[in-house]
Amino acid sequence: MEQTQTIQQKFLLFIKLVLPLLVTQIGLYAMNFLDTVMSGHAGPKQLAGVAIGSSIWVPVFTGLSGILMALTPIVSQLNGAGKREKVPYSVIQSIYLAFALSFAVAAIGFLLLRPILNAMDLDPQVREVAYGYLRALSFGMIPLFLYNVLRCFIDALGSTRVSMLITLTALPINGIFNYLFIFGKFGFPELGGVGSGYASALTYWFITFMAIYIIHKKQPFSEYQVFGKFYPLSLAAWKSQLKIGLPIGFSIFFETSIFAAVTLLMSSFNTVTIAAHQSALNFASFLYMLPLSISFALTIAVGFEVGANRYKDAKQYSYLGIGTAVILALLCAGALLIFPSQVAFMYSNDSEVIHLTKHFLLYAIFFQLSDAIAAPIQGALRGYKDVNVTLVLSLISYWVIGLPVGYVLANHTSLEAFGYWVGLISGLAMGAVTLYFRLAHIQKKQTKTASSQ
Repeated sequence: MEQTQTIQQKFLLFIKLVLPLLVTQIGLYAMNFLDTVMSGHAGPKQLAGVAIGSSIWVPVFTGLSGILMALTPIVSQLNGAGKREKVPYSVIQSIYLAFALSFAVAAIGFLLLRPILNAMDLDPQVREVAYGYLRALSFGMIPLFLYNVLRCFIDALGSTRVSMLITLTALPINGIFNYLFIFGKFGFPELGGVGSGYASALTYWFITFMAIYIIHKKQPFSEYQVFGKFYPLSLAAWKSQLKIGLPIGFSIFFETSIFAAVTLLMSSFNTVTIAAHQSALNFASFLYMLPLSISFALTIAVGFEVGANRYKDAKQYSYLGIGTAVILALLCAGALLIFPSQVAFMYSNDSEVIHLTKHFLLYAIFFQLSDAIAAPIQGALRGYKDVNVTLVLSLISYWVIGLPVGYVLANHTSLEAFGYWVGLISGLAMGAVTLYFRLAHIQKKQTKTASSQ
């Protein structure tokens, strides 16, 4: 990151941050996208099993990754304040935290995964695919959490292009492993949807070793000597990071888990409906990579400017990000209106699944506009290290409003499965509105603080 003087300079620097982040997010999500699409072509039950497994894993992973994301604003503000010598210590403490979280999740999963799946009203084959998929993913849990820490460090320095290159290198490897393990090619066992879990786990190990090598050997990362000195585990440092990370993690968890909850509640519908719902939701989540990348860029840019006490610049970055996200969301909404059949066909050859997926995609259009406002604002607020109120707003918007509305509409109106999507849209819209008012309040408060100094 570097200081900018004009709106044009800010926009150009912002785009230089966002584009690699976008490619990275699309690449990382494309791994899950490939898992879903390729499993779908192995059969509807394989697709449904991976869908159920993903609905359990994704909110857990994203929530815990949100805890580790505290490193981004910490490093950004340290760089903005010219305190680079403190960065390696913070990175190493985050690595220790990543190991602790991965072991905790593995232990909990070992004890609870079977009971959770057995409690669901699922086709036996779908249940076994879901269990096998999650068990396979667990072999890549440690490197996945570790990579998230290393990526936060890389991105916080403004070197988002490096994360992009790592992901682009890993993506074809993931696709090849999927092909080998799902369909049993070239002598590999034919594992169906379970094979996609092993493919992803192997890919996570690959990207982690790449990141370690780059940070140790390549500029500007090697200047920090992150691995050059032993730092003992510090509970005080963990407390400092968790103070920021826990609200971020729970906020992300509340948002992602509502989608998982809807998928689990929809297990009462037939396999075709579950498959269509997951296909449409998967593509909507794929489009979410646009505002999410802008959100990550805003955390870096706003954090850098706040660390240097340039609050006017931080505010300008915030609204540049929101405006860019809204424009892109309108373009995506138009594409969904024009090409719903083409999107649905990517996920399945089954005519019933394709027909239902097209209907779900119409509701996904409304996701785009709400996400285009909410996600960038969340990123900006993280740059300000304002995370506690965001946590409360997410809980209310998604779980107090979104899920109950969806449940009532799905079970007591003719909307049925589509009712859950209307509930999701209601929660996302409420979250966007309340987060906007919070950002305006924080910026007004910062402006007063700056003028009084």
